[in-house]
Amino acid sequence: MERKIFKTTGWGALALIAVMSVAWQGQAQDAKASYSSMASIDQYLMTDRNAEIALARNAAPGTISREAKLLILGRHGYETGVEGKNGWVCVVERSWKSPFDNPEFWNPKLRGPICFNPPAARSILPITYRRTEMVLAGFSKAQMIDSTKAHTISMNYQRWTPAQ
Repeated sequence: MERKIFKTTGWGALALIAVMSVAWQGQAQDAKASYSSMASIDQYLMTDRNAEIALARNAAPGTISREAKLLILGRHGYETGVEGKNGWVCVVERSWKSPFDNPEFWNPKLRGPICFNPPAARSILPITYRRTEMVLAGFSKAQMIDSTKAHTISMNYQRWTPAQ
């Protein structure tokens, strides 16, 4: 009798594992498929402007973010939510700032607050602006990569070309 219960329980457990495995694989494939292209812009926007400002402020200690410029994502790119006084810029970046081969590249749920110090606000923040402009213009990943390469080559050429 115990053997029969053990056998039945064992087969039941194996069946449960098989069903769960298939379900998990299906979810994993759905997750990959759901981020294979850009979602509608509405999914990337935060409905509450103040919530985005608060999230951006959380990227740095209050002594910095209190006086920082705070950016929020609008339909046409980043906009100033709060003017700053100390040269720092805090923003909530979206998933498209991740590497191009990241499977979460188009995930509208990913939001990462970051603050740029004054030198980074001048040198790195423009990359955030440019990538966001390309996304909102409907560029594919391949087009963004090509545009980024062309821009980098152009910038390097200008930097190393002697002044006339």
